Amino acid sequence: MRKFLVAFLLLFITIKVQAQTWEIGGAIGAAGYIGDLNVNNPVKPSGGFAGLFVKRNFNRYLGVKLSYSFAQISGADSTSSSRQFRDRNLSFKTPLNELSLMGEFNFMSYIPDAGKNKYTPYIYLGAGVTSYAPRAVLDDKLVGLRALRTEGQSNPYATTTIVIPFGAGVKYNFSGKWTVAADLGYRYTTTDYLDDVSGLYADPSRLSSAAAVKLADRSGEKTHVYIGTPGTQRGDFKPRDYYLFVGFTLSYTFVTSACYY
Repeated sequence: MRKFLVAFLLLFITIKVQAQTWEIGGAIGAAGYIGDLNVNNPVKPSGGFAGLFVKRNFNRYLGVKLSYSFAQISGADSTSSSRQFRDRNLSFKTPLNELSLMGEFNFMSYIPDAGKNKYTPYIYLGAGVTSYAPRAVLDDKLVGLRALRTEGQSNPYATTTIVIPFGAGVKYNFSGKWTVAADLGYRYTTTDYLDDVSGLYADPSRLSSAAAVKLADRSGEKTHVYIGTPGTQRGDFKPRDYYLFVGFTLSYTFVTSACYY
């Protein structure tokens, strides 16, 4: 996947088209997650994100954007409206580092400071790679979960996942070559372990440490009644987790002398 991104980036930089522009900008907003600790709310924020991007606009409608984003997502059964989830009592936090390449399509002809339209809705789709590292608080300390293998995995799960970003938004040319945009985008991942939860409760005798035993089944921390019987359901059995970004971007477009209007 990384080789694919590098090759696509080289194409992105060197492709010869007439009348093109460069655009640079930043993004900020809220991040959320859909997975084993949030199965019902696809727009629930649980952290924040910030990012930088550079984009090549090939004409009034099409562009390709290389983007880096840092985010933090989290989840906690203790905040759920479901008694079943509250009894399970799992929680996590994870930082995300995403590098992605996305194609963007404007529904209306759009050139900042030059075109007839001051705004346009748009959609995007792409591919990328994201690193993640789920953690949880134990005895007032933030503990990494991957190495503990809390579901009795024979090997730790991967440190990165391929992602497919997709979303939509609206952009507005508010001054000169400056554009502000608002969008909502989701990331389909190839992992079910953004939250360190996927399958079944493990046999405590197979876990590697006392910390792993405590973090594998946290249901009895307050009641001292543990529900995590080995071999019973711990996660939601869905094969993938998702995460989302919703926020604003601010960008500046460099219009070349061979402008396309």
